[in-house]
Amino acid sequence: MSAVGLDTNLDLSASPAGPSEISRRLESLPTSSYLWRLVVLLSLGGWFEVYDLFFTGYIAPGLNRSGLLTTTTQAFFGFSGIGAFIAATFAGLFVGTFFLGFMADRFGRRAIFTWALLAYSAASVVMACQTTSAGVLFWRFLAGIGIGVEVITIDVYLTELMPSRIRGRAFAINQAVMLTAVPTVAALSWWLVPTSLYGVDGWRWVVLIGAAASMVIWVLRLFVPESPLWLARQGREAEAIAVLRKLEAASGAATSPLILAEGRPSAMVRPAGLSSLFSAAHAPLIILFMVFNLCQAFGVYGFANWVPALLLEKGITVTKSLQYSFIIAFAYPIAPLLAATFADRFERKWIICGAAAGISLFGIAFSQFVEPALLIASGVLVTASNMTMSYAYHAYQTEVFPTAIRARASGLVYSMSRVSAMFSGFIVAYALREAGVGGVFGLITVAMIIVVLTMSVFGPNVRGKPLAA
Repeated sequence: MSAVGLDTNLDLSASPAGPSEISRRLESLPTSSYLWRLVVLLSLGGWFEVYDLFFTGYIAPGLNRSGLLTTTTQAFFGFSGIGAFIAATFAGLFVGTFFLGFMADRFGRRAIFTWALLAYSAASVVMACQTTSAGVLFWRFLAGIGIGVEVITIDVYLTELMPSRIRGRAFAINQAVMLTAVPTVAALSWWLVPTSLYGVDGWRWVVLIGAAASMVIWVLRLFVPESPLWLARQGREAEAIAVLRKLEAASGAATSPLILAEGRPSAMVRPAGLSSLFSAAHAPLIILFMVFNLCQAFGVYGFANWVPALLLEKGITVTKSLQYSFIIAFAYPIAPLLAATFADRFERKWIICGAAAGISLFGIAFSQFVEPALLIASGVLVTASNMTMSYAYHAYQTEVFPTAIRARASGLVYSMSRVSAMFSGFIVAYALREAGVGGVFGLITVAMIIVVLTMSVFGPNVRGKPLAA
């Protein structure tokens, strides 16, 4: 693999402490409690990202109740409706992933992990204080930018710290821990959204509680090391060696000497531009994952962000819809936890294809049922399928790219899901008005068929393979 974006006069990978050797040593790390603690610590940072992202749907009835936004609008691109709120969220996510995904490649995984979280939390606090629909949409857009940067950074960070043989399980557990935020925000919304506490709308409390709790990041960042692969790519080999030795010592790995080349200057790294992503080596993967993300997001967020509204459309009251949504939300952390039992036994692409088929089948069932038990059961299965696909593709779309462009490439392809989710808000609102819940899941089924076809035919095999340095 060529070193994309590196000074061509320096063969960084050839160094005794270069990325290739660092990658080999990371790949040989034994499974240990220390590695799993790193997974949990990164996941706790991501918990707030999930909380902030998923309250989009749960506070929607509160925004409607407070008179700020309506459930549907007469115009397709109506900016006074819930669809616009969802679109603002994902427009920000698109900007964060497409234009700013490079930041983790430029400034490091650890720094961006910290500052992106603080940025979107601050924007959410300001949003909670708005009294106009325009103000809510603007600050939600800015919060979305920070969330977009954060989600890419966590994926890349986790990919570079975990050996390939446990990477699937690591992502499954990462998703399970982060997604405990969903029943949390669902419970808070069920309790607070229908009320006004101390004269403040309940939806505002839901937003503020998550932002206040995110300050725990200042503690988490002290216990998470920088990616040694990233450090080596920056020519900071002494730091890379120090982190690697710490990982090996904490994991009980048998170590061997790893030294800097005598008299070797630090490598100067030029940022990899967008053009480098469309080289002959990377273009097919870029295009594949762009198409995939355009379709998968419609299935995931077409349901996740609209559960309460879909239930309301079926004639269920606001309180009951939030109660049902709370029960369904427990599938979010449980599904990837169960998936951890088979996460590294099958190729990622087949797990994705199976999950996509489940989203389609169980979604159609959800659209047909009205009896509470069956409605909740089908909702749980749709959610479980969504989250199984989610953990698999978060791992998949980072590990297929080399370290030098991993964050930028992942951000680029993932940004397509932000575009899809942004327009899904308007599309779902329109389909809901014109064709009801059945029409919504008809569109989702088409998207999932495309996922199955593209991944099964063009998806590369990654199981058990080390990362490209």
